[in-house]
Amino acid sequence: MRSASSGGFLRGVQEKQNNLDQDQADNGKSNATVADKRAQLIALDWGTSSLRAYLLGQSGTILSQVSMPLGVMQLKQIPKRNLCSNSKAFENAFEQACGPWLRAMPSLPVVASGMVGSREGWREAPYLCVPADVSDLGKHLTKLETSRGRTIQIVPGLVRRGELVNVMRGEETQILGALTAIPADERRKAWVCLPGTHSKWAFMNGTTVQDFETFMTGEVFAALCEHTILRRTLKQSSSFLPQAFDRGLQVAERAGHLGVLSNVFSVRAFALTGQLTAKEQADYLSGLLIGHEIAALSVLDADTDSPARELLPIILAGESSLCMRYQRALKSKHYRKVTMVADATARGLWKIAAQANFVAGG
Repeated sequence: MRSASSGGFLRGVQEKQNNLDQDQADNGKSNATVADKRAQLIALDWGTSSLRAYLLGQSGTILSQVSMPLGVMQLKQIPKRNLCSNSKAFENAFEQACGPWLRAMPSLPVVASGMVGSREGWREAPYLCVPADVSDLGKHLTKLETSRGRTIQIVPGLVRRGELVNVMRGEETQILGALTAIPADERRKAWVCLPGTHSKWAFMNGTTVQDFETFMTGEVFAALCEHTILRRTLKQSSSFLPQAFDRGLQVAERAGHLGVLSNVFSVRAFALTGQLTAKEQADYLSGLLIGHEIAALSVLDADTDSPARELLPIILAGESSLCMRYQRALKSKHYRKVTMVADATARGLWKIAAQANFVAGG
């Protein structure tokens, strides 16, 4: 867990945000090209902080992609006096990211997932209640018509009702995309983990999300590093320090019964007594928080109907440096069946478009 300013868990995620301008420059060339006859779909991963657009070809091949800092919360911060309406802000962002594709290939279908379908988004897409089969997401899309005549299909999120309500938007698409990369017999019963600011753990039975949990691990890490007394001694490190990370995992395992709030103060104590250097503290804290998250997974695993002591397979999808940390933590807890999947969102959006018959094939 590393942020660009404090080092640790969110390094990969926040570095991506810091480099968005460069991404735009790099991707702009391909975005501005003439019509690509291979193109079959425009897929949008429209989240809280950023908009990532994919131009997809046969079987979901990524032909081009564009990243821009035009997430839902960024658009909300634009003064309304500069816009005709909130909808206009979203439409302008959409045209900014995909305009060259849309003008060159106006008949391409467009599918979007993420916070764009939230209450704060462009148009709210109703939640589906779990258990929910992600192979049916394409049957529950919310249609949006822009003022310029573009049609966008928005993917629904998932909700768990009951005593402890939980929600997700965008992760349902990642889950579907991750599953497409795994043989069916290996995902009969498994966990899909989506590390990030709000890490999601979905308990799968085939393609059905039976239940899921959310851990604010990434956001809590960033807050601790940047807005508590820990920031007084913690310094940014550009490299991953595995020994410090593993030490955090060990403390979470051996002293976790005291609770995460008690364990977190050990960062300060170890720093003051010279047992952690300034550059080691972020990776130690990263291991500590992820260790507590994995410990909770062990409890959840015990509640599933898998045979006693048989740990379920885990599929990791997300930014590679984050997934590598989780993979390391999981192996320390004897989870041996851990698979990492790349480009899960693009895979999922393609699959949803196929379910809805917007593109040919699965």
